[in-house]
Amino acid sequence: MAHLLVVESWVGSMSRLLPRALREAGHEFTFLTRDLHHYLRSAPEGTAHPLLAARHVLTTETNDTDALLPFAEQAHRVLHFDGVITSCDYYLRTAARIAGRLGLPGPTPEAVENACRKDATRRVLAEAGLPGPRFAVCADWAEAAAAARDIGYPLVFKPVDLCAGMFVRRVDDEAALTHAYRALDAFPVNARGQRREPVVLLEELLHGPEVSVETVSYDGAVHVVGVTDKSVGGAPAFIETGHMFPAALDPADTGAAEETARRALKALGLDGVVAHTEIKLTADGPRVVEVNPRPAGNRITELVRHVTGIDLAGACVDVALGREPDLRRRATGLTSAAIGFLVPDEDGVLETVDGADAVRAADGLLELQLAEPGKAVKAAGSNNEYLGHVMAGDALGLGARDRVEALLAQLCPRVVTR
Repeated sequence: MAHLLVVESWVGSMSRLLPRALREAGHEFTFLTRDLHHYLRSAPEGTAHPLLAARHVLTTETNDTDALLPFAEQAHRVLHFDGVITSCDYYLRTAARIAGRLGLPGPTPEAVENACRKDATRRVLAEAGLPGPRFAVCADWAEAAAAARDIGYPLVFKPVDLCAGMFVRRVDDEAALTHAYRALDAFPVNARGQRREPVVLLEELLHGPEVSVETVSYDGAVHVVGVTDKSVGGAPAFIETGHMFPAALDPADTGAAEETARRALKALGLDGVVAHTEIKLTADGPRVVEVNPRPAGNRITELVRHVTGIDLAGACVDVALGREPDLRRRATGLTSAAIGFLVPDEDGVLETVDGADAVRAADGLLELQLAEPGKAVKAAGSNNEYLGHVMAGDALGLGARDRVEALLAQLCPRVVTR
């Protein structure tokens, strides 16, 4: 049994998966947060609150890393941690710095910093010779307007340090660029109280299907678990509307995507991580969209588990402890699994979701999660506004996505507009 320091976690799909992985492995954890009330508002769906399993709960300012490091050292002297982990994008760098300070396993802080900052990722990959889109890092509006004219429209506008697709927009002209820039400028602080970096990233718009490569890096080697496909909607936003594992690709495209992910992880120097690398399969070859030094969100890890038996949340715990993860494939009875999301397109209040009973009784259903009536609904601008999801599997081939899309079509949210 090991004792892990968990830093500011329990958001998204990992809100259930990471506590389960810790519990099933027989480990203990101490939870570290700046605001305990952030986690007491509600428990993750269908489970007891993860904090009930904590050995200790420590409260200090986690957004001031320089002050946090000596605090973590003092706690380590008393509580004796074996590893440091987080499931929140905004604290991946913090966890890496704590692990480095305490002499515990984990990726180097510099590698995590470069992966978490989208502008730094572009710079590192370009220096390593990985082909990518034309891009520019812009400190103000004047730079952005000039860079956009140089790159040429259409292009992609990105904040460099937000997650879940927040404020990422396709811009087709200077008016759209102005709108995107002003919207982001009005969001100076992220959801965890951290001041956002004021620079933006502009990229040439890439064309082609998008996939993600799920990997585990350990002891200097990158182990590819598989490739997931992705559907995107909500233009001009880039909202993930569904995924299937494994992706329905020909072997050449699968191999090219996997090799591109390996090269990107090596260039960034990421080791001791579960990673989720997003890639566009363009006519000119694979191009990296971004590298996430943590397990995939949106329940992709569960798609992988349903098909391969590999538990990526458990692997994340293992590598945080410096232990070799169990990546053996097991027969599960499924050859593909997919998920589709209910994406709202209007503001209002959710009254109900028609068709839920029929979907709940469908063959092959793995999960059905729907928002509760009375939920405030916002037309989706990122991956944070879903009204639920459907997950289904296929035992005979790559039919899981079609099955999910058929089930999703039966669901009709009734939203009362304000």
